[in-house]
Amino acid sequence: MKITDGEKLIMLMLSEIYDKLELEGEVEPDFIRSAIFSDNTWSIPWKYSGIPFESQETPPIVREVLNILDMWSFIERSYAGLSDENKAFIEKEASPFGKDPKFYGFDGNNEADYMGAASFLVNDLDRFAEFKGRDFNSHCPSVEVYQRMMNVYKPIMEANHYRNLTATELVKILRERVHPSMRKGV
Repeated sequence: MKITDGEKLIMLMLSEIYDKLELEGEVEPDFIRSAIFSDNTWSIPWKYSGIPFESQETPPIVREVLNILDMWSFIERSYAGLSDENKAFIEKEASPFGKDPKFYGFDGNNEADYMGAASFLVNDLDRFAEFKGRDFNSHCPSVEVYQRMMNVYKPIMEANHYRNLTATELVKILRERVHPSMRKGV
């Protein structure tokens, strides 16, 4: 949603009036403030889908973060459903990243836009509830890693029609966390 600076100011002032008068309505002033202050105004039509806003393009970073969150949601859910034997197999075969694989977020210093989009999607838009309460700061570059993982994940998911991942499929995806220059035989 493209909002001018003047419109942002008006929306913030209206939010303050809502709060001061203790008005209850469908529009949440805290959400509007959060969307404006975090520069996530693209989210307003998502939150209020019943309002006929003009069609807009989802920002590329948001699309990429959605795909990454979706991938990690499948990874974590699939892993949780495996037997102890399969978990031990993954731990060994996808070492050092095979033990209880979790989404840790993005680098807060160099991938702040990604980290902010993930946090906003989870905490403000209530998407991917399984990640609620996480820090989202991996403290190391992660986008390139997730892109490598995604290149393996997408064809697997398309071929298996989005069912849970097997232990062998999880190993293939998680091995991509290791940088190609650090893999054995390179």
